[in-house]
Amino acid sequence: MHYVYSLKCNDGYYVGCTDDLRDRVDRHTKGQVLATANRLPLKLDFYIAFQNKYLAFDFEKYLKSGSGRLFIKKHFS
Repeated sequence: MHYVYSLKCNDGYYVGCTDDLRDRVDRHTKGQVLATANRLPLKLDFYIAFQNKYLAFDFEKYLKSGSGRLFIKKHFS
């Protein structure tokens, strides 16, 4: 499985994609990921599982777009 996830950070949100959600979130919360190391504390907000990694990557890219941010706000806030 491949996961698209959102982390609630001290200054907003972070969206990412991984095939090992537990390990990736653990590394984020320990400050081992450069993109979020200065944005601690973090909390997993939501995740969506995909069987196809290309669909997961495409959905992650969409969530990082303007309309994707509105989608997050409408469905997950």
